Amino acid sequence: MSAQPCATDILSRATACRDGSAAAHLKFLSIFVIFFTSMLGMSSPVLLARLFQGKSLYDRAVALIKCFAAGVILSTSLVHVLPDAYSSLADCRVATRHPWRDFPFSGLVTLIGALLALAVDLVASSHVEHAQYAPVKTNEKESSSVESRIELGGGGGCHGGDSTGAVAGEGSAVTDEEMLLRLKQKMVSQVLEIGIIFHSVIIGVTMGMSQNVCTIRPLVAALAFHQIFEGMGLGGCVAQAGFSFGTMVYMCFMFSVTTPMGIVLGMAIFSLTGYDDSNPNALIMEGLLGSISSGVLIYMALVDLIAVDFFHNKLMNSNPKLKKASFLALTLGSAAMSILALWA
Repeated sequence: MSAQPCATDILSRATACRDGSAAAHLKFLSIFVIFFTSMLGMSSPVLLARLFQGKSLYDRAVALIKCFAAGVILSTSLVHVLPDAYSSLADCRVATRHPWRDFPFSGLVTLIGALLALAVDLVASSHVEHAQYAPVKTNEKESSSVESRIELGGGGGCHGGDSTGAVAGEGSAVTDEEMLLRLKQKMVSQVLEIGIIFHSVIIGVTMGMSQNVCTIRPLVAALAFHQIFEGMGLGGCVAQAGFSFGTMVYMCFMFSVTTPMGIVLGMAIFSLTGYDDSNPNALIMEGLLGSISSGVLIYMALVDLIAVDFFHNKLMNSNPKLKKASFLALTLGSAAMSILALWA
């Protein structure tokens, strides 16, 4: 098929719905709607986790929330981000150009994104483990010196000293293991937020550059639900990572503000350059950033969330009912986010 019919068809559809003034009013409305829905989505699992904290159901509730979150994030990457990136680079205004017509760049850049996420994961894990081993060795030396002093002190305190030393040693080992796990969860949450922020900015910039009222009007409602579920996905991971209250508020605010900031940035780009969301250069940038974001999110969802929970979680492996419930939560999260692809 030639490029001329493609361009003519797109132009006729865009002209019928193009209204810069109405589009601007819808964008300003969407900034506030998306901000509050994003805040609601991310804060909900964090507040639920704090509500259950200290209760017998806390660990199970966190596991279910995290599995639902993993499903949302996996669906976001495979059903929303990757197809959008592919569509941008496969658009007839881009695919007829060299080198975009010669190679499947969306798949290549997605692969690069996954490898970058793996590299960050390896470096961060190595740094965390290295930082934690030094205190453990110091504790072992201190423990041995304490035991020597107890033995030199005589038989009266020997039994009590051994018992105390054993308990202290066990407590130290548990603490170090928990610290390693908590630091790993914090790193995963931070990398996830970076990947999701990329996606949110792309959505916002694309919407901000668009002058098509027929596209923006349904997007406002669809993106509101989209941000709720995506926020629940990220919030579920943040809730388990054990950040301080101030850090959680900061992460929640950053997630909530990125799409509105993207909309403002898109409006500024259109005002300064005249580029709208159908400009070939804008489509190329959208496709490349979306592909990187997709690769990061696919890796994090499969490796750092799903694999860790279903294969390395002691609580889940010892409780078949919890594992089944977690798989159901994973499926529900994936399904809920996938259904939204009908609108956004």
